[in-house]
Amino acid sequence: MAYVDGFLTPVPKKNIAAYRRMARAAGKIWREHGALDFKECVGEDLKKTAWGIPFPRLVRAKPGETVVFSYIVYKSRAHRDRVNAKVMKDPRLAASMEGKPMPFDMKRMAYGGFKVLVSA
Repeated sequence: MAYVDGFLTPVPKKNIAAYRRMARAAGKIWREHGALDFKECVGEDLKKTAWGIPFPRLVRAKPGETVVFSYIVYKSRAHRDRVNAKVMKDPRLAASMEGKPMPFDMKRMAYGGFKVLVSA
């Protein structure tokens, strides 16, 4: 069964273009090293509802920030570990961020690895 790395990140709206550039470069690297899918999704409908906790509240988004929900799909956890090891050694990853400030606060990014429970 597939394995997914998921991310939830508050990003200043003014930094979305820089985030997109960074994510495009990263996505290319992950896919080249074997990731099955790589998605970066910017919040559009994040208003409060009668049920659940809206993502902005969950990540304590500040005024002027939105939320990016991201995921990378792998064949398995072992496959994820192999792909990530290659990605972290890829000099293009560091070069793509060299001399540029991160477009978000990495300390506020939420991350987890997930075993797929249902795939319809």
